[in-house]
Amino acid sequence: MKLLVIFGTIYLMVQAGVSQPSGPKGDMGFPGFPGMPGLPGPPGKTGSRGNDGHKGEPGSKGFPGYPGHQGHPGSPAVCELDHIDSGCQVMKNLQKRVAKLQLALNYDFVRRVGQKYFVSHKEKGSFSKAVEFCSHRGLELALPQSEEENGALTQFFKEVPRLVWISVGNKKAEGNFGVDMKTRPLTFTKWGEGQPDESIQDTGCTVLSETGVWRVTEDCSLDAFIICQL
Repeated sequence: MKLLVIFGTIYLMVQAGVSQPSGPKGDMGFPGFPGMPGLPGPPGKTGSRGNDGHKGEPGSKGFPGYPGHQGHPGSPAVCELDHIDSGCQVMKNLQKRVAKLQLALNYDFVRRVGQKYFVSHKEKGSFSKAVEFCSHRGLELALPQSEEENGALTQFFKEVPRLVWISVGNKKAEGNFGVDMKTRPLTFTKWGEGQPDESIQDTGCTVLSETGVWRVTEDCSLDAFIICQL
């Protein structure tokens, strides 16, 4: 009977909203498991484009790169006869100069003055031998056409007397002793005093002396140096 009274009292207290006083706080429990990811939110609005930034300062110069591979050789240039441009003409002139130099190097002594080469094997002989020697090789007997060329021939060898046959003909040009072996008028002369000797001009031959002057000699069999030009 007494138990019924106790339970009845408790029941009435619960029904009346009266709670029992809470007990002491318990220990913290273990963390729970992570929840499921939430659903993605709606897309945000696109913002307006910002202003361009200021131009940056130039960077420092980089290191040189490695050399590239050598390219394939180009096609040889073709110079048409009816269309020779400046570049083609330069190439032709260069080829002629190279051909001259290659030919000149076949001789023991070579001296270049401007675009002309004087060559020799330091041989001596008569005037006829000198003309034949040069023409046989497709060259001409030396003939100075300027003070510079004349001086170069006088210093060609150190032997004294150093007489050199030069390509002066024994015919007249407009009343003067002034043509080369191909009867072309002389454009430069260096005659010595009293030269050319008119008394022997029809049969004589011309030499260049070590003093740099020209003179006609009646003895065309003199042993003078043979120098050709190209």
